Amino acid sequence: MAPRILIIGPPGAGKGTQSSNIADEYGVEHITTGDALRSNKDMDISDMDTEYDTPREYMEAGDLVPDAVVNAIVEEALTTADGFVLDGYPRNKEQAEELTDMTEIDVILSLEVGREELIERLTGRRVDPETGDNYHVEFNMPDDEEIRERLVQRDDDTREAVENRLDVFEENTAPVIEQYADHDGFVEIDGEQTPAEVWADIDAAIQAAK
Repeated sequence: MAPRILIIGPPGAGKGTQSSNIADEYGVEHITTGDALRSNKDMDISDMDTEYDTPREYMEAGDLVPDAVVNAIVEEALTTADGFVLDGYPRNKEQAEELTDMTEIDVILSLEVGREELIERLTGRRVDPETGDNYHVEFNMPDDEEIRERLVQRDDDTREAVENRLDVFEENTAPVIEQYADHDGFVEIDGEQTPAEVWADIDAAIQAAK
């Protein structure tokens, strides 16, 4: 049976990179709340007594999609997936309770990275506005001078924005991780290692849970 995996950790911990590795290696779906919302943006939610009748309307208005809608969309994505790695959900205790009702989780991977390391990773990130490719001022700059000159920092990667994102994570999502610590499949992963070392630990944890 394909594994059902939850990967959790702060912004900048490397969840997206490692989720892609898991999806490729184990042939499971990589489910993120953003992707799930985009692929179900025209889902009829008129029975939910919400301000709008579809997620698209929230997104186009720039409003936060309510938890009840996010929960319904994640549940839809999970029920149609033959194995998955869930990334970016749950973000709070209420969503964690909803997830427990939706499905069983085989492995919970908690990526541990210190706050200063996260700040360095996120504030150093740069994006190419023409291609959408991501780079980093210390670890990964393009050789092409023309590309280097057009790189920009996203608004949510400024120091102030990053500090705020990490504060929100500490307040809302860190308690979820503590709650999962007693789960049989819970594994802490040292996210400050190289990506290859992190992947080796993740792969070993998934294999051990089989």
